[in-house]
Parts: sequence; structure tokens; C-alpha cells
Amino acid sequence: MSTKIPHKSVGSDDDLHDRILKNPALVLEDPSIMRALISMADTGKGGNVVDLRTIALDRLEARLSRLEDIHRSVVAAAYENLAGMNQVHRAILRMLDPTGFEEFLRDLDGEVAAILRLDCVRLVLETALGGEDPAVRRLSDVLSVAEPGFVARYLDGGREVVLRRIAPDAGPVHRGRGAGIRSEAALRLDLGSNRLPGMLVLGSKDPHHFRPDHGTDLLAFFGAVFERAMMRWLS
Repeated sequence: MSTKIPHKSVGSDDDLHDRILKNPALVLEDPSIMRALISMADTGKGGNVVDLRTIALDRLEARLSRLEDIHRSVVAAAYENLAGMNQVHRAILRMLDPTGFEEFLRDLDGEVAAILRLDCVRLVLETALGGEDPAVRRLSDVLSVAEPGFVARYLDGGREVVLRRIAPDAGPVHRGRGAGIRSEAALRLDLGSNRLPGMLVLGSKDPHHFRPDHGTDLLAFFGAVFERAMMRWLS
């Protein structure tokens, strides 16, 4: 059903007429005005007819479409967060299974990395002692040692978690099976009093796997559990 709006009625308020022409949303977005205009549709006469119901429905459909897009985005984000949480929980349970330190570290770059869909996991421990420990040579693909201060520099001044894209084969952390890593999450490890800090580095060949705009809560939780597991082996 339609109603007509004359170009300019006799005796109409010129200022109101001009305001409506300049900004039709004043009418279209006011529910009470729209109801009043639509209710007069059956009394409208003449050739200049505007279907206000169609206009109102078009605007409602546009708003509904926007709401549906927002709903889909919220649901997708919720599923992604839930999937990420499940992955981290499964990885932590696997990380707590080994009964030996070497098995613990190898699992870190094996089963744990596979659960988290990573291409490599590296553990860096700072030490003030010179020379190379034979245990480090045996686990060179997973564990490496660095001089004091290395972790703070790598984490851009000592931040707790850093997510970023990196150039292929950048830096001393990624090597061996970690070649071609394009993004990483670097987690600072507090290994207790009287011990130098460590760092856990998670790497992916996907440049978008870790981005600075991603949340870090789950990674921080994973790092906190890893700290406690490491302190058990170091004690």
C-alpha cells in the first residue's frame, strides 16, 4: 500500500519541508512518524505516490543483514576461542605425561607441537657459564643456551609475550626443523629465584598464525604451566 507526498503542499512549513529534503532520515528513522504516514496510505490520492512500506522494509532488511553479519562474526570468534582453548588444554596434558627430562623436551617439539599445529618449538635458557653442555648437544633441535640478557633483547625489552611475523631463517632461535618459520610467539619464562630467565618460542610457517593483534591469554596460561613443569625438572 502506498501514500503520496506532494512536492510542496500549500501552506506547508517551508523550513520543515527543506529540512526533510536535505535529510530524509529524519522521517525514515522515526518510528512514530513512519506509522502515522503509513496509516494514511489508504487516503492518499494523486500521481506522486511513494511506497513508504517498501522503504521501511528495505531499511529493516538492511539492519537485519548487519545484525546477522555481527552475529556470524561473534559466533565464529567464540568457536575459534573454544577450539584454541581445547588445543592448549590437550597440549598441556601431553606435556605433563613424560617421566624424563629429555623425553619432556622431545615431546615439546613433537606431540605438543603437533597438537598446537606448530612447525617448531624452541626452549632458550640463559646461562652465565661458558662452554657447551653435552645435554644441550643431544637436544640441540629443541634446547639452546644463551648469554644473560638475551631473552630481554629478544622480547623487545623484556615483555612477557611477543607475537610477530619474522623473516625466514631470522635469528639464532629457529634452526634445523625450524627453517622457514614466518611467525612466532615468544614467551618469557620465570624459572624461580636465583635463576636466569628462559624463553619458549613457538614457530609457524604460516605468516598469519601469530599476529600482534591476537590475544595472549591462552599463551600466557600455557607458558605459566610450562614454567612450573620446568621448575620441577630443575629442582
